[in-house]
Amino acid sequence: MNDRSDLIWRTSSRSGGGSCVQIAADTDQVLIRDSKNPAGPVLSFDRTAFREFITFVKESAR
Repeated sequence: MNDRSDLIWRTSSRSGGGSCVQIAADTDQVLIRDSKNPAGPVLSFDRTAFREFITFVKESAR
């Protein structure tokens, strides 16, 4: 997906102090960007990989 103009970007509730992470999703990808640079680079994960990443982070934080 190259045209991201119709995506709804949400800011992480865990972000603070101006260091914000934003996330958006389309039908097959989850995208992450820095709110301070919305036109900058975007990380892209397929939904399965993103779900596995989040599960790993949650389990590692215990």
